[in-house]
Amino acid sequence: MNIVEKVQASGLVLDGAMSTALEHLGINTNNNLWTAEALVNNLDKIYQVHWNYFQAGAQLTITDTYQANIPAFIQAGYTNSQAKEFIANAVNVAKKARNDFENATGKHNFVAGTIGSYGAYLADGSEYRGNYNLSKNEILDFHLPRLQIILKQQPDCIAIETQPQLFEVKVLLDWMKSNAPQVPIYVSFTMQDLHHLSNGTSLQEAAALVNTYEQVFAVGVNCLNPDWVLPIINQLKTATTKEIVVYPNLGSSYDPISKTWKTLKNKPNFHHLAEQWYVAGAHLIGGCCTTGVDEVASIADVFKQFN
Repeated sequence: MNIVEKVQASGLVLDGAMSTALEHLGINTNNNLWTAEALVNNLDKIYQVHWNYFQAGAQLTITDTYQANIPAFIQAGYTNSQAKEFIANAVNVAKKARNDFENATGKHNFVAGTIGSYGAYLADGSEYRGNYNLSKNEILDFHLPRLQIILKQQPDCIAIETQPQLFEVKVLLDWMKSNAPQVPIYVSFTMQDLHHLSNGTSLQEAAALVNTYEQVFAVGVNCLNPDWVLPIINQLKTATTKEIVVYPNLGSSYDPISKTWKTLKNKPNFHHLAEQWYVAGAHLIGGCCTTGVDEVASIADVFKQFN
């Protein structure tokens, strides 16, 4: 059963935050590379993150390539060839963890190669604003080196995630349609409010456009307050026939200067929330920044109830 068949049959539990998990393992992510810093010499820690999420019940793990782009590595002092190797390793370590877990348990899981926005590369919180304007060629010049490396490693799907604007996503989807039409994709946006992407584009407009791409199997939102998820699912159901993917953070606020999330006094109940989201129609559910194995385990329990 491939990933699209699995999603349509019973949905998938996504993993949780890479950053929070790496920090718990002693990796300092307070730099412009963020979690991609671990690709330099801590592949074992990345492997452990993927493995821990699989143990918690995740069925789809996301590669550590969100902020792993070639310009960022070069700015950090690495060569072009080193940057390419880091990106390839990110996919391969996720696949190794998946394969090792299957060999140990008999459970087959999936790997999504993640493509973060240009705003993530800016490392100033722009992925939550989308206030940058690039031409089609500038977008492709930035994204294609990483995207082509990830595709070569053959993940189960591509995750165009944490996207604050529609134009950037459209450029990527058009390229994929022409150059890798057989590869499944899901698209996930960031939001400024319940009705608009981070740059102000209507969610309805964005979902309707993404709906026209055959190889996209799911569309949704990530890294937003959990309280926003249910009303957004209800909107998405009116704008798309695709599966719906949601993976919020814990509801904390992000400081792009210190690159830290404020500590929450009371965590949301992800078991209760995931039940609501699943019943409402979201069948790809996970956690984003500040979430971890506890939240993923809660989501996995919910999926067991319905499958």
